[in-house]
Amino acid sequence: MPIIKKIALSLENISRYGGGAESYAVALAERLIQSGWEVHFFGERWDGEPVGAVFHEITTPHFLPDWMQLLIFALKHKKMVERQDFDVVLGFGNTITMNVYQSHGGVHWLTTYRKVYSAGNPVIRFVKRLLVHLSIKHYVRHWIESAPFRMARLPRIIAISKMVREDYVSYYDVKPEMIDLVYNGVDPKRFSAEGNCEDRAMIRNELGIPDTDVLFLFASYELNKKGIIPLIQALAHLQAQRHSDFRLVVAGGLPSKRINSLVDKLGIGPLIHFLGPRKDINRIFAACDVLVLPTYYDACSLVVFEAMMGGLPVITTKYNGAAGVITNGIDGFVVSHPPAFVEISSRMAQLLDNEFRARMSALAVQKGHEYTLARNHDQMIQIFDEVAAGNGGHAEAVRH
Repeated sequence: MPIIKKIALSLENISRYGGGAESYAVALAERLIQSGWEVHFFGERWDGEPVGAVFHEITTPHFLPDWMQLLIFALKHKKMVERQDFDVVLGFGNTITMNVYQSHGGVHWLTTYRKVYSAGNPVIRFVKRLLVHLSIKHYVRHWIESAPFRMARLPRIIAISKMVREDYVSYYDVKPEMIDLVYNGVDPKRFSAEGNCEDRAMIRNELGIPDTDVLFLFASYELNKKGIIPLIQALAHLQAQRHSDFRLVVAGGLPSKRINSLVDKLGIGPLIHFLGPRKDINRIFAACDVLVLPTYYDACSLVVFEAMMGGLPVITTKYNGAAGVITNGIDGFVVSHPPAFVEISSRMAQLLDNEFRARMSALAVQKGHEYTLARNHDQMIQIFDEVAAGNGGHAEAVRH
């Protein structure tokens, strides 16, 4: 009989309908179970999927400060995992014990610095940066996140984008050849370039959008951090340049008072549709033509791959790790950081041209199909097999 290998995956919340790392962990666990692995989840909450996984609850008193909850979770995880004999312990950046490390958030200090640009006022940005340096929570998070890089024997380190790998190299002084690069992937069965004509017609009919209008999509729950403000400004600029027959759909988060006030001030309310949270994001993709995500930081935004596979050209910033797969001007656009609304608007204007958009869409589909979920899982399982066999780790912390 084949030897069953055991793997531990640890997240506070494990859910197919959660955020990037949360849903990714469920899909990866599903594939591992199909491949004969024994999968153990360690976390505070689990919604029961996939069937066959074993759940170990880690409780943290929620009346304590956030930094203490983070620390307790990491320390309890260490104690619980070391009681058992796991072939692979996968760390997502919230634990201090692992032999494989794959953070979905990048380097904490760098991500925090980049996200602060979402505050338009330079004084507010300065205050936010100051508060970060005065926050115990940020130091605790950094201490936990940097655990693999302090080990005498490095775990197998996996970067989910070239940008994240470059950040590891620059911040933790690790040689790039010590880091595996495994991009995110999506299921081509869910996101098809052929789309669903029925879904497209139904969604557009619900919103009162004619089929001839170019429909831009912004998809995120974190509107400010993902660049909704410069996008709204870009939309107004596009209108001021006398372009017409376009709309914007925002799926995920709901607008704050600041966002609503800006929309009213610019007089573009009829051009924007805020849909709120949606579980049928694939139907929304079918109704749209272009994804615009002028994010201040994303380690590797999964929605970019979903859009490209679904035939939507993407406009995003250079501090989105997913931008590393885009050939700028060919199968999408990569704009500067912090995102400037005039630059975003000019790229949107180019994509109003039906022939240009169709060419870019076809190339985006080709690129998107290079990054499937199956490909991601194959690469991850190969690494897990090597680590379980005892020849996949690094003998020492090799640095520059």
